[in-house]
Amino acid sequence: MKKIFTLLLMLCSVTCFAQDSLYVRKMVKTLASASFWGRGYTKDGMKKAADFLSAEYKKIGLLPMETDFKQEFAYPVNTFPGKMLVEINGKKLIPGKDFIINNESPGIKQKARLTKIDSLNFVANPNLHVQLKDKLTWSVATAVTNETTIEINRKNLKEIPREISIDIENKFVENFKASNICGWIKGTKQPDSILLITAHYDHLGGMGAETYFPGANDNAAGVATLLSLAKYYKTHPQPYSIGFICFAGEEAGLLGSRYFVENPLIPLSKIKFLINLDLVGTGESGMTVVNASVYPKAFSLLNKVNQEQKLISKINSRGKAANSDHYFFTERGVPAFFIYTQGGPSAYHDIFDKAETLPLTEYHDLFKLIVGFNQRIME
Repeated sequence: MKKIFTLLLMLCSVTCFAQDSLYVRKMVKTLASASFWGRGYTKDGMKKAADFLSAEYKKIGLLPMETDFKQEFAYPVNTFPGKMLVEINGKKLIPGKDFIINNESPGIKQKARLTKIDSLNFVANPNLHVQLKDKLTWSVATAVTNETTIEINRKNLKEIPREISIDIENKFVENFKASNICGWIKGTKQPDSILLITAHYDHLGGMGAETYFPGANDNAAGVATLLSLAKYYKTHPQPYSIGFICFAGEEAGLLGSRYFVENPLIPLSKIKFLINLDLVGTGESGMTVVNASVYPKAFSLLNKVNQEQKLISKINSRGKAANSDHYFFTERGVPAFFIYTQGGPSAYHDIFDKAETLPLTEYHDLFKLIVGFNQRIME
């Protein structure tokens, strides 16, 4: 009878993790879909994502940190909602695949001959620049310059660019409205002590009316893992309170996390530790912990949990870095780790960061590592 009971427990555990995998995969697929248009600045992509996450928080049973799950703020951003046409030597290029426009560029409509500056740079006039690149990597800009720069994938261009025909629309939005999505679960014994799990949900949005950047690894995977942890902690209440924040504005310069730190909905002094998840959809080559050298005791504890449970193959130590949403918390004295995984697909800030090619290799092990680490912090 005892053996049967043990077997049932094991089967239940396997089933729960299988369900979690299905849930996480579903969340990544949903957030990286065309419906959310890159969770950015055109076609209401970020707003739709914020509404979706608020509804998911409510479904899980989280409490809002304020009267609402949304903490609203605003910032300027340069967007490209409409025309995105570039022809080189009479050949139409495919947005995202063959070319991108520099994110600070103004719109432009022009036909012109190109003058060669060197093997990688060409100009049509002082305000139109063409660059040949090995990798097209897009980003978000909060300002507009006077020069339009087109970056072309040199692997897809078999001839020297001599002529350009271009018709691109931009729209500068001075006060783009965004929201951090903030929820929590009250602790059973020490509710004033808080463990915080964070991930940014925004991505690059769309470049023109027909091209968007899915952002599966960056950072639908982090948000999906956060939601999975929220589901777990809701059914397994902890001595400490557990907070969950999905930040907006990360790609524009860590703007959402900075706004939260400057306008905290919970006392920063009550946060005992913060784990920020960004780019966690792989893991074949292990993972890296930013701030590991800043908090050596906590990093030693993390490694101990990892070794005891034989989880992640390799955990790399990294020092302080202002490269994700943990940064401004650390600057205010909140102990924090930023975790990202390595290996697998190399897609980053491009149109190829898709849900269907994201392996989620170390989701289970990362989940167990975070739960185990948080448990030790609360002891």
